[in-house]
Amino acid sequence: MEKLLNDFSPGLFVVQTLLLLLLIFIMVKFAWKPILNSLNEREEGIQGALDAAEKAKREMENLQADNQKLLQEARLERETMLKEAREIKSQMIADAEEEAKNQANSIIEKAQLAIESEKKSAMAELKNHVAGLSIDIAEKVVRQELSNKDKQLELVESMLNEAKLN
Repeated sequence: MEKLLNDFSPGLFVVQTLLLLLLIFIMVKFAWKPILNSLNEREEGIQGALDAAEKAKREMENLQADNQKLLQEARLERETMLKEAREIKSQMIADAEEEAKNQANSIIEKAQLAIESEKKSAMAELKNHVAGLSIDIAEKVVRQELSNKDKQLELVESMLNEAKLN
């Protein structure tokens, strides 16, 4: 340290100081502003990128929320449609059963009416046949001798046996 103090030259010190100040002045005049401007631009670019990333993140969150909402709405709509379809199916089945039941009842009613009509027709035909047989028997009995009772009884029995066989 003593050697530094012994070799100290005030002129050299002043020149070096002036050169340092001149270098600082030239740096401030020509280099400092462009360096600061480039640093500021870089900082602004980084800040812009961070802001854009934050904005994109918010938009993604909004899109995800919207997607979740749309999915929920779609699920609810699907459930509603399925429920309506089930109700329509049940209603169609019930309507078809009711129509089938009505048709069956109508067919049964028509069949019963037809049976009743056939029954009445058969009864009328049977009555006509019995009446005809009775008239035939009566004619044959009258034709025979009315005095002969044995013959009359024999004739009636034979006619009855013929009527039963037919």
